Amino acid sequence: MKKQNIIATLLLSVALAACSSTPTQRSTGETVDDAKVNATVKTQLAKTEGLGNALAINVDTYRGTVMLSGFVDNEQQRMAAGRAAAQVKGVEKVDNNLRVKPRS
Repeated sequence: MKKQNIIATLLLSVALAACSSTPTQRSTGETVDDAKVNATVKTQLAKTEGLGNALAINVDTYRGTVMLSGFVDNEQQRMAAGRAAAQVKGVEKVDNNLRVKPRS
């Protein structure tokens, strides 16, 4: 019976270790949280007036930091997207890497 307890304890330890985070890898919970934040930011951008084509804005989230990338028509849209993302619950930081389209 003791051998079964030891094996069960070892298996549980391995399973829990697989769910924990490391400095370079997210835990399962962090991945789920980031996915939720990502979806909420995309929804918030779609609701933001004057933003133009919000679908053209790429959103990536890693441990609460949201990175916006892509192109917008003007500086006002770039700033509005950053503000909209920052308002979402769970966002700790916004890296606004949006670029204003060059005028031709």
